[in-house]
Amino acid sequence: MLRRLALVSGALILLALTGCSSTVALKPAPDANNPACAEVTVRLPNAIGDMQRRWTDAQATGAYGEPTAVIVACGVAVPGPTADLQCVTLDGVDWLVDDSQAPKMRMTTYGRDPAVQVFVDTKRIGANEVLSNSGLVSGIRTIKATSACIAPEGLSK
Repeated sequence: MLRRLALVSGALILLALTGCSSTVALKPAPDANNPACAEVTVRLPNAIGDMQRRWTDAQATGAYGEPTAVIVACGVAVPGPTADLQCVTLDGVDWLVDDSQAPKMRMTTYGRDPAVQVFVDTKRIGANEVLSNSGLVSGIRTIKATSACIAPEGLSK
């Protein structure tokens, strides 16, 4: 009887420990069920820099670092042209950069539907290192670009 109690107690402790896993609670983006997001998600790397990928509880998302320093979400609203945010191109992908909450930055793909958004805590890892990650780039490139950033001098007056 004592042995059985020890086994049950051990199983409960193991269950409790796995229940406290480092799953990151996120909300799925409105278009997370878009098949293109599945292509992005399956290509997300196991690590970005020295930050390992963590489980998330939302479709078409990824998280890295403990505590979380990088969050990827596919299926966010597709942004239209804007002069309010800087548009940069890295490894063939155009990004709208919102640094209004620096050192935390939000970058959203531009010219792709569905759009992918990446949040980066730049105190922990550089935004360029994240956006240039080959796994992330290869996933995003599966979504066809339909428009691109335009330099300010390219705008018509």
